[in-house]
Amino acid sequence: VMNPTNVGAIIRSAAALGMDAVLLTKGCSNPLYRRAIRVSMGTVFQIPWTFIGNDEADWLQNGLNQIKELGFKTAAMALCDNTLSIDDERLAKEEKLAIVLGTEGDGLSAKTIADCDDTVKIPMANGVDSLNVAAASAVAFWELRKK
Repeated sequence: VMNPTNVGAIIRSAAALGMDAVLLTKGCSNPLYRRAIRVSMGTVFQIPWTFIGNDEADWLQNGLNQIKELGFKTAAMALCDNTLSIDDERLAKEEKLAIVLGTEGDGLSAKTIADCDDTVKIPMANGVDSLNVAAASAVAFWELRKK
């Protein structure tokens, strides 16, 4: 996620909706950028976050494996066929679930989607095909929060 406003909004939603942490790739905007801090309403200093991988190539080769080795199931948020709905109860039952979000516009790479355990999308109405990445993260975090 390259836009600092979106990074700040994702971190704010993660903090507000009880997510454990936010992992970012090296291609993401820095959460300590002034605009990201402002949009996060300071939650960038409350919720754990870190960059994963040395660069984008390292993320593509090793990032998901590192997350899976820690016992997480991975769910790619993507506009694909053969997806689970975000409200599928199997997702909510996962003890350790990592939601994988893509960049604005392009979304996730085909390799990242293929390497995730599940692909998930938010059902849309009125001919709308997608939400902004920050809005989509908030919907996903709300639906999958720890109850």
